[in-house]
Amino acid sequence: MSSTDWKIDRIENVTAEEFFTLVNKNKNHIQKTFPVTLANSDSLKKAEGFMAVNLEKEKNNEGFYFFARDTKTNNLIGYLCVKTIDYRISKCELGYFTDEDFQGKGITSKMVSAALDFSFNELKMNKVFICTSEINFASQRVALKHNFKQEGILRDEFRNGDGELQNTVYFGLLKSEYNTHER
Repeated sequence: MSSTDWKIDRIENVTAEEFFTLVNKNKNHIQKTFPVTLANSDSLKKAEGFMAVNLEKEKNNEGFYFFARDTKTNNLIGYLCVKTIDYRISKCELGYFTDEDFQGKGITSKMVSAALDFSFNELKMNKVFICTSEINFASQRVALKHNFKQEGILRDEFRNGDGELQNTVYFGLLKSEYNTHER
């Protein structure tokens, strides 16, 4: 398997066209797990609105957006958002996907590492959580690799892209656990 040279980029450096291209290229790959992102980016015009809303959320500290960018082609190859931020109890959620053609190269794992550093050290969160489909074993492996603990199964918690309610697996990582395992 060949390696990919890539870097993490931030939302202010990403165009709506680039994001639309990433989402459109991966629509079959993400349709069940990212229905809101897909619905809000299924045309260039909608992607422009989605990016504008997210840029505003970042300015207001309501969400933060990271992108993986192939350094050779300059194309976007991944997306990670820090969302569901609750400053009152100091917790936030991570949501992410990698371009189907670039899976298995450690990109998601490195993006999650960077997002954890950002969440715990810049946002001063006490807990980061990941909610994933019961059948999304790749995402579960990413959570476990980063020392998240499975805290439970939330029944009928998520409406997927097919409109079906499905269970999600809830993983949590406390700052004290992160500091213990930080390399």
